[in-house]
Formats: sequence, C-alpha cells, structure tokens
Amino acid sequence: MACASRREVRYQNLHNRLPSRENVAVAMNSVQRNVVIAGFMGWTLDAFDYFILIFAASAIAGDFHVERADVVFAVTLTLLARPIGAFVFGLLAERFGRRPMLMLDIALFSFFELATAFAPNLTALFILRLCFGFAMGGEWGLGSSLTMEIIPEKSRGFVSGLLQEGYACGNLLAALLYWSLIDTIGWRGMFVVGFVPSLLVLYIRSTVPESPVWQQTQARPAHERNVFTVMRGYWGRALFMIVLMTLFNCFSHGTQDLYPLFLTVEKGFKTDMVGLLGTIGPIGAILGGLFFGALSQRIGRKRAIVIAALLSLPILKLWAFSSEPWMLGMGAFWLQVMVQGAWGVVPVHLNELSPDALRATLPGLSYQIGNFISAGVPWVLTSLAEANHKQYGLTMASFIAVVAILLAIVTALGPEAKGQRFGAAETEAPLPGSA
Repeated sequence: MACASRREVRYQNLHNRLPSRENVAVAMNSVQRNVVIAGFMGWTLDAFDYFILIFAASAIAGDFHVERADVVFAVTLTLLARPIGAFVFGLLAERFGRRPMLMLDIALFSFFELATAFAPNLTALFILRLCFGFAMGGEWGLGSSLTMEIIPEKSRGFVSGLLQEGYACGNLLAALLYWSLIDTIGWRGMFVVGFVPSLLVLYIRSTVPESPVWQQTQARPAHERNVFTVMRGYWGRALFMIVLMTLFNCFSHGTQDLYPLFLTVEKGFKTDMVGLLGTIGPIGAILGGLFFGALSQRIGRKRAIVIAALLSLPILKLWAFSSEPWMLGMGAFWLQVMVQGAWGVVPVHLNELSPDALRATLPGLSYQIGNFISAGVPWVLTSLAEANHKQYGLTMASFIAVVAILLAIVTALGPEAKGQRFGAAETEAPLPGSA
C-alpha cells in the first residue's frame, strides 16, 4: 500500500508539472490560437497528401502494370525534392514574410496533388511527385517558425507536439480515406480529394497575422541579415541539426512508409484490415507527440527525445512479429507513441536552436536535408524485404533498433536552447488582438 501511495504521489507530481491543454489555451489570445490552428492544419493536410501515395501504391502499381517497388520510388523522389523547397521558400519567407509564403506554398502543393490524379503513366507520376515534394518541403519550416514566433514561450512544448502531430493526423486521414473509399473512387479519386488543403489559404489570409519577430528583424541593417553574417558561429550547430534530422527521418519513414505493404504483403491482410490497422498508429502518434512535447517544457528537449527513442526498443517485437491483428494494432499504437513522441519535441527544439533572421530557413532546411539523406529508406527497405522472402517486419525492426539507439546518443551529445527568447528586442512582441 505504501509503494502504491508513493507511485500515486509521483504520478500526480508529474501530472501537475505538465501544462494542460486548458492552461495552454488560456495562455494564448485568439490571434495566437488562430496561428496554431493554421500551423497544425497546414502540416496535417500536407502529410495527408503525402500519405495518399503510400496507401495507394499497390493500386497504382496494378494500374500501371509495374512493380510495387517502382511506385515506392515516387516517394523517394518526393523526399529528394523537399530540401530544395525548404531552401527556396525559407529564403523567400526571410525576405517577404512567413505568412504570404505559407499561403503560396499550400496552394502550390495542393495543385500538384490534384495534377497527380491525372498522371497517365509512371513517368508522369514521378515528375508530379517531384514537384509536389518541392512544394511540400517549404510548409514545415514556414508553419513552425510563424507559430513559434507568435505563441508565448511557456506554450511552446505543448504546441510543438500539437504541430508535429499534424503529420500523424494527415496519416490518419489518408488511412481513413483509403479504408472507406479506395474501392469506390480508386487511387485517382483519392488524389482529387487531396486538393482540399488549398482551402486553408483562405483561413490564413483572413485570420493569421505576420510574425512580429520577422517584422522586428526587418528593421535591422541589411548586412546584419545577410545569410553568412547570421550563420557566423552557427555552422557547427547547423551540421548537428542535419545529422539529428537524418536520424529522425529514418526513425519515422522506417516505421510508417512501408507499414501498409507490411500488412498487405507479409501478413496477407485485405483492404479493410490494412485501413483499420493503419488508423491505430496515428492515434498513438498524436497522443505521444502531445505528451512528450508537453513533457519537454518541464524536463528539457533533449531528455524527452532520449526517453521516447529508447522506449521504442522493447516494443519492436510486438510491432513486427505478432500474428494476431489486435497484437499488431497494440504494437503499432505504442511504437508510434514513442516515435512521434520524440518527434513532438522537434519543432520547438529546432526553432530554439536557430537565429531570428534564419528561423524560416534553418529548421526547415535541416529537416528536409535529413529527409534528402534518408530518402532512399523506403526503397531500400522494400528491396531488402522483397529479396528476403518478403520479411518486411524483420527488415524494418532491425533498421529501427539501430536508428533509435543512434538518435538517443546524438541527441544526448548535442546542444539545447530551451526557453530561447525570440525577437530583436529580446522581448515578447505585442500582437494584434492582444489584451
């Protein structure tokens, strides 16, 4: 009884230290809440468009009479193009503002998503997904910098988890679309539905202000905003961020991108079961991102990432080697709690490590260069699994175990800037609509 009582006290102490959703909401005014909604929806719908191809890969392969691995190469092309988009849109946002470039970016990736629905062959699909990757590459850096520069410092951890789990929500929406409509509207219809994100531009235009930190930065002399001047003393940190994000992208792509193929090819499940199990992981991801994002506000960014990464290891057996659907579902849920729990800290961690004048560029570019380096992961793992008697579970689990350990080590050895103040005046900037 005494032990149980002590456990209850420890749990209550931890619970009290975590910022609740209600407290975070109260800490923000209506303008800041609109910014968070826009940032979350932008990444949700971006990921939704990305995952449509993941779920539709087998159907596309059948339609074009090619191998699954050939279609999965389109995912690799998307990942390869994302750093270019992050760099171009990031620099444009440093000059012209976060808000207008975010609207342009969302309109662009929505257009290429719609165009994919009319691809006549595999070559056209490759070209369109390359263009989609360019546009997709810009959204994360623009959305996260705009949000982090506007919200209060004490809300960053929870909001970071919320923003990043827009990715998991996009995955969930794509899984639900596949589960409910693939047999009715086909893979081309799924890409038509993927045009919906373009409507978010109207919401941003009417409710979201420009970043006050960006406005302050524009008041500085031009030579102080020069890329090479700003990066003086940051090159080592930028290299660390790229290495970190390479491991993070291997962590997520290795557990998510091939999961539908794992269920279809190795486990032999039909569309209904693949779609159902595909919705379970994203639910765990959302909860994990929110929990570890909020936890990082108390125990630090690095410590939260390390804990989540290492806790993924004992779950791999349940996730990859179970035979019963309910056990596979439990494995998918808890693995994504840890994988996306670690990811939930990424937006705030990278933004705090970056200088004001390059905050729309450096976090997003580091993220997408990491994506570029890890772009071959889906194709390589697919090829290895197919060559190894279609053992997708063993291939993915072995890869993720190594990545999780390396991620924990690199994170622990790297820098942290929790609580970094944003803005030229080192004060929280006033916002339109503030009380």
